[in-house]
Amino acid sequence: MPKAASKGRELIQGIDTSGAYPVEYRFAHAKGGNRHLVVVFANFAATDDYGWSNGVLDPVRANILWIRDRFHGSNSYYLCKEMDFGLEQSVAAVITKVMKALDLTPDDVTMWGGSKGGSAALFFGLRYGFRNIVSLVPQFLIGTYVSKRNPRVARFMLGEGVPEENVRIVDAIIPDLVRSGVSRTTNVYLLSSPQDEQYPEQVEPFVGLFQGYDNFNFIYSESPFITGHTQVTRRNVPFLMGLVNMLADGLPPRLGLVRNGYEEPDRDTSAIDAYLSANSRDKGTDIAPPVVVHPALHSQLPRDEVYFSGTAQGAVRVSLWEHGKFLGSPSVAPDGTWSWKLSKPWSKGKHLVKCIAWDATGGHTKGVEVPFTTVDAAAAVTAPGMPGPAGAQGIAPGMPGQPLGAPVVQAPGSYQQVMGAVVQFTGFAGGAARVGFRAGGTLLGVSPVAADGRWTWDSGWPWQEGMHSVEVFAVDAAGTESPAAVVPFEVLSAAGAPRFAH
Repeated sequence: MPKAASKGRELIQGIDTSGAYPVEYRFAHAKGGNRHLVVVFANFAATDDYGWSNGVLDPVRANILWIRDRFHGSNSYYLCKEMDFGLEQSVAAVITKVMKALDLTPDDVTMWGGSKGGSAALFFGLRYGFRNIVSLVPQFLIGTYVSKRNPRVARFMLGEGVPEENVRIVDAIIPDLVRSGVSRTTNVYLLSSPQDEQYPEQVEPFVGLFQGYDNFNFIYSESPFITGHTQVTRRNVPFLMGLVNMLADGLPPRLGLVRNGYEEPDRDTSAIDAYLSANSRDKGTDIAPPVVVHPALHSQLPRDEVYFSGTAQGAVRVSLWEHGKFLGSPSVAPDGTWSWKLSKPWSKGKHLVKCIAWDATGGHTKGVEVPFTTVDAAAAVTAPGMPGPAGAQGIAPGMPGQPLGAPVVQAPGSYQQVMGAVVQFTGFAGGAARVGFRAGGTLLGVSPVAADGRWTWDSGWPWQEGMHSVEVFAVDAAGTESPAAVVPFEVLSAAGAPRFAH
């Protein structure tokens, strides 16, 4: 896992396999020795099934434990697989182990989550007696919700055919916990809105069940700017960050005695360090670092037109980070290509993004750093002759109106040893209409360039065993030819008689 920059926090990733279900997690140490733990549960739309992992919790002073809701390839509300609640017990065990390793008690822990994660925060907070619960737009009737809205998750949780009896059982889990009076001293903060389309069925009928709680708080958010379920949380982020820091400081909003100065900067961290080390997935891999085709190094790009693309041969996914903040984790296609774009415009100015490739066992490569600058659209310029993309061969083409650069060749790599007689060329040539291939002055073929700049070419004949050198050049719509990228590679074996021997 990459070390965070000075402004960020180091994320430690691990997997606890001691329970019936392996539990994947991320952990960040507290700031300034804060003696509190926030446990974060994910919603359905969470990137990589880790909720609130896009840097929004950076201001939180507490220790943070993110738990991934991905079990046997599916979401689960952290509850069950085919009504097997050993899954829930595995998650609870991890929370307890981290809590004890930090030398904390349930009174020092906050359950946090939105939507699906909000339901999990309510369930685990009430069932296991944790002191604070922050539940944002949850679903109380979980069985009904998944059976109507997410049949795949419903089958995973409730069993094939989604039996109505199992729907009713899972529907009753949270309402029955509240009715039972368990954990009545827990500080509960429930956020919802009448503009949430789920509110009438999933929240409103159950608010009254909390009347007997010592400190139940219902944040009723009503605004003309709220247009649906996800907007309720987004409109309240500043308030929520202040709330979670008050809880981390031992100051739950309530009347009566409060505790201040909840820090212990010189505390012994050996127990939590030992737990994290024992489950660490921070291991290396034999795969090569990812190749970043776009953006080109030191390029200037419009704030709303930044995207990342490249190759990561042998990897299953690529993760992207900036100053220790997780940005995204696109999957890698079977041909080794990957791409990703932020869902909103980038902030104006200089950026440094680190890209890491991950294999199927959780091993990862060193990071490839991509510096670039974002500007207003009218000021976007890419200087001719600038350095090529990180880890790739060739020069990235410039913006429209700039000279056409040599195409980027993603495969085969320079001096790559290719097994077998079939050689497929792939790459990127932004602004080009087609790419051509020459060897020894002979034109071998051409390939059209897709709208996103990608191209693929297969000669259609078996290549002779031995070294080859192919020139790859781009041609724009006006017929102007770019400089060529020279690709030397070696074929280790060939089947059948070659048509060309270069």
